[in-house]
Amino acid sequence: MAAGYDRVWRNARLITMKDGCYNVIPDGALAVRDDRLAFVGPEAALPAGEAAAVTDLEGRWVTPGLIDCHTHLVFGGDRADEFEQRLQGVPYAEIAKRGGGILSTVRHTRAETEASLTASAAARLAALTAEGVTTIEIKSGYGLDTASELKMLRVARALADTSPVRVRTTFLGAHALHPDYHGDQAAYIDLICREMLPAVAAEGLADATDAFCENIAFSLEETARVFEASLALGIPVKLHADQLTDGGGAALAARYGAMSADHVEYTSEAGVVAMAEAGTTAVLLPGAWYTLREEKLPPIALFRKHGVPMAVSTDCNPGSSPVLSLQTMISMACTSFRMTPEEALAGVTLHAARALGMADDLGSLEVGKLADFVVWDMASPASLAYWLGSLKPHQVVVGGRAR
Repeated sequence: MAAGYDRVWRNARLITMKDGCYNVIPDGALAVRDDRLAFVGPEAALPAGEAAAVTDLEGRWVTPGLIDCHTHLVFGGDRADEFEQRLQGVPYAEIAKRGGGILSTVRHTRAETEASLTASAAARLAALTAEGVTTIEIKSGYGLDTASELKMLRVARALADTSPVRVRTTFLGAHALHPDYHGDQAAYIDLICREMLPAVAAEGLADATDAFCENIAFSLEETARVFEASLALGIPVKLHADQLTDGGGAALAARYGAMSADHVEYTSEAGVVAMAEAGTTAVLLPGAWYTLREEKLPPIALFRKHGVPMAVSTDCNPGSSPVLSLQTMISMACTSFRMTPEEALAGVTLHAARALGMADDLGSLEVGKLADFVVWDMASPASLAYWLGSLKPHQVVVGGRAR
């Protein structure tokens, strides 16, 4: 069976997610050569010959590896006490005045070493990989000075060396304004453009640059400056856009060819059209929506109407989305955002790969793509949305190697 292949998985039901649809192959097989898929199709069509190793999956389902395309996984400290305070009615502004909020995380993150940050992030990463995550994006943004932002990105890169997962890193220096720059936000944007970004580029630490464009964060003009500086260094961009208001963030992201616009609850139809024309993916984050008790749903119908791909992610962070289950986000995308199970699965596979600029290599079971896939004991493809974070993979394969 399968001459010239390193390994074959046979007797499988393949959920290929080609073109963002289930595209099930009921009696399928996968063959790997080096670290890529060399055959995906009906087992009966698999070329005859000998393979180095053959695994009988006994009719189990196989999906592409899951991709968590928006996280803030590296941080110091914990904000469970703030969560409790908010439940007791203390406004976020009051918590921030007391030294809480994002600046609390910044203080803790600055104080920790690379080793301690790596250890805590690795524990969180283990929870995600246990559910079938094979690729993850990790942002900086809790340093807000050059040394601390670089430290966070080095930790994110190091996780790829110690965990069986692909890691993409994103520089998010424009996440919040540190009190050192109170009253002079332009000076902080200057720091990002003239010092932070060049330092990040010099060490090759970021695969993308992000910013928080919102009335409580950075303006369209400030975000545009960051984008222009990033693109001049050859680093693509993405954006936290239109989470709290329709500030035109999604349209700005599209204008700069952003890989994704994330959150996008308040994005207008004009913004959706701009995203469609630019090929910008919408990244939906039901964990933050839930934790913040938001009521405004992302414009799912408009994304469908204009053909904007919809990714789904955990947004794992210590403040607004303390989430370590991408499977739960699949379910919430269906129950809260009214996506179909097929759309939600595409959101954590093919469209999540698009949001990271990796769709040529990941996100679907197709010949030539990297051999990242997950084997499941489940009743149907919809089971991943039906069970709330309780399905455990039978096997996870990254680059053709079972982990």
